[in-house]
Amino acid sequence: MTNFDLKPVAASATCDGALPAIVLELLQASQQLIGIFDQHDILRFANSAFVQTFHRHPDGSSTWVDLLRDNYRHRRGSLINTQDFEAWLASARSRRGKEPFRAFEFDIHGGRWFWMTETTLANGWMLCVASDITTLHQDGRSLRQTRDLALRTAQTDTLTGISNRAHIRQLTDDFIAQSQPFVLVLLDLDHFKSINDTYGHPAGDEVLRDFARHLQACTRREDSCARVGGEEFMMLLPDVDMAQAQAITQRLLTGVRTARPLADAPEQGYTTSAGLARHRSGECFTGLYRRADQTLYRAKRTGRDRLVCDDA
Repeated sequence: MTNFDLKPVAASATCDGALPAIVLELLQASQQLIGIFDQHDILRFANSAFVQTFHRHPDGSSTWVDLLRDNYRHRRGSLINTQDFEAWLASARSRRGKEPFRAFEFDIHGGRWFWMTETTLANGWMLCVASDITTLHQDGRSLRQTRDLALRTAQTDTLTGISNRAHIRQLTDDFIAQSQPFVLVLLDLDHFKSINDTYGHPAGDEVLRDFARHLQACTRREDSCARVGGEEFMMLLPDVDMAQAQAITQRLLTGVRTARPLADAPEQGYTTSAGLARHRSGECFTGLYRRADQTLYRAKRTGRDRLVCDDA
């Protein structure tokens, strides 16, 4: 079922050579759904219960996104009630792997109800464990689901499905409070008003949604991205130096240049400008945002479709 190797994990915890095989046997025998994803969100281990529920084997290339898309398409696995799956997926990705531990409820097709926990290591590997809680008393479940939906709505940009200004501000404040190094990237779509004026606001909305998809595609799971207003977006890139942040941002700019998101105007493209600033020890959000905004202004002033880094 899997080529996943538990020996490196066991070796750091015990000298018992038999433990890796025992641990693997226990994981396989468990009725809990157990899956392990690597730092690229590729499924690296899945026990029988996980495979039977989500219909996905750890083949070395399947990602969490692949699993969800396949299950939604075939109406199996997780029950996802939405008319816009890509927006739902963008919202789910904006929360996944951003905390060392989180837990939530979910349903699957067929009527069962599960409690899922996600444990994420600093290196990006994630352990997912789901327990069947269908038979538990359900008083208050509707209230909890309403609360969780309200929380997700409060953190999500309704047009693009990614995080909104309030959510990414919260994440930024958390990084600052934890003294976690990170680079803030401000992005602004170039000449966006002309797209709205020429093709109408629905076309402009489609460009914004397309850009949000590019944002999520070029970032790592531990990164965060948000629409912070109009055609302005933000990325948080933790634990990278400026050269790495530039590479991630340049990959985004390159991908956007070739995008043609408007079916009624297949030749119409768009570009974006970016300003990067690395957080300084002791610096508040306002100061960091101001520096990033100044670099974004320089990118706009010097020709657009480029990135500029803070000099400090």
